[in-house]
Amino acid sequence: MSKKIVLVGSLDTKEKEFLYVKGIIEENGLETILVNTAVYPSFTEGDVSNEEVAKAGGSSLEELREKNDRGGAVTIMANGARNVVNRLIEEGKVGAVFGMGGTAGTTVGATAMKDVPIGIPKLLVSTVASGNTRPYVGEKDIMMLYSIVDIAGINSLSSLILKNAANALSGMVNGNKISIEVEEKPMIAATMFGVTTPCVNQTREILEQSGYDVLVFHATGAGGDSMEALIKEGFIKGVVDITTTELADGLVGGIFQSSESRLEAAGQVGIPQVVSVGALDMVNFGPPETVPAQFKNRKFYQHNPTTTLMRTTVDENRKLGETIARKLNKSTSPVVLVFPKGGVSLLDRTGQPFDGPEERDTLCNAIKENLYDHITFIEVEEDINHPSVSELIAATLLEQIGTKKGDATHV
Repeated sequence: MSKKIVLVGSLDTKEKEFLYVKGIIEENGLETILVNTAVYPSFTEGDVSNEEVAKAGGSSLEELREKNDRGGAVTIMANGARNVVNRLIEEGKVGAVFGMGGTAGTTVGATAMKDVPIGIPKLLVSTVASGNTRPYVGEKDIMMLYSIVDIAGINSLSSLILKNAANALSGMVNGNKISIEVEEKPMIAATMFGVTTPCVNQTREILEQSGYDVLVFHATGAGGDSMEALIKEGFIKGVVDITTTELADGLVGGIFQSSESRLEAAGQVGIPQVVSVGALDMVNFGPPETVPAQFKNRKFYQHNPTTTLMRTTVDENRKLGETIARKLNKSTSPVVLVFPKGGVSLLDRTGQPFDGPEERDTLCNAIKENLYDHITFIEVEEDINHPSVSELIAATLLEQIGTKKGDATHV
C-alpha cells in the first residue's frame, strides 16, 4: 500500500490554498488525503468530510454551528483531526502530514501532528512561525515555515511559499524511498549545555565506544521534555542526565523551563539513570533588557548577546536539592547521583564568575538529606567537566545496564 500525504485544514476559508498545495504534491507523483476541518460548508468536501472530523472529535457540525463558539469548535475539530490521522496511521496510509493557517489553523494542524510517530514528515505553513513555536511543536519533529503574508488567497508571494512547502514535503516523502543503511544500536539519552559540554562529550565518546548510540538533548526546556517523551515511548535504554539546569529555570522563572514531570520518566519506565547537577548554578534569560526587574541586584554573566545567565542563590539551591531528591525518590529503577563538589559548570569553578562553594554545599546537603537510602549518592572533589567525572558517569551507567565495555549487542 502506497503511503499518502495527509492535508489537514479548513476548506471553508482555505480551500484554494489547500487545493493548490494538493495539486503540486500530486504533480510530484504522490497521492493525498484531504481532511476537511471546516465547521461551515465549502465547495470541496475533502476525502474525509468535516462531519466525520466533528464526529471523531466528539460532536457534530450541527451542534458546533448552534453553539457558535469559535474557540470550542477549534478544539473539537483539532481533536477530531488528531483522531482521524491516528486512524489513518493505524491503517498504514500516512507518509506525511501537512497543515497551514493562522493561529486556529496552526493549532488544528499541530494537534493532528502531535501523535504522528517521529520520522514521518510533518510540515506547518503558519503566520505565527516566526514567534514562540513551542506550543505547536512540543516534543515532536514538526517543521514550521513562516508564511510571510496571511494565508488568504493565491498570489505571487503566497504561491511561492506554498510551492516551496509542497515540494519540500514531497521531497521528504520521496527521499524516504532511498535507503542508506545505518546500524541500529541501543540508545542512551544525555543532557547538555554549553557549560557542561566537555563532560557530556567525553561521556558520550565512552558510551559510543561501548556500542551505544547517544542522543544528546540541549537542556533548553523543550530539549529536556523531548528526552522525557522519548523515554516514555520506549526508545531509550539508559540515561545520563548530566545537565539538570531546566529545574532552575522552572523554579526561578527563566526562559528554559521544562514540564513539571522533568527528571521522572526514566524512573517511571524502569530504565537505569545516572544523574548530576550540571548548570544548576544558573537561570537563563534573553538579552539584558528582558531580565525581570526584581532580579536587578543579582549576579549575572552575559553568555552571548541573546543569553543572560543569572547565578542561583543559596536558598534556590536548597529548593533545587529538595526537588531533585523528591523526583528521584519516585524511581522504580537503578539511580545514581554524581555530585561534583568542585563545580557544576564551566562558570562554577575556582576563579570563574559563578564560583559558589556555599551554593554547592547547600545543594549537595539538600540532596543528601532528602534522598532515600536505596539511591546511590557519589561525591567527587573535581568539577563536573573534569575527565574523571565523565569516566565515572559512563562507567556507572554501563555497570547499571550490565554491559561490558565495547559490547552493547546483548542489550
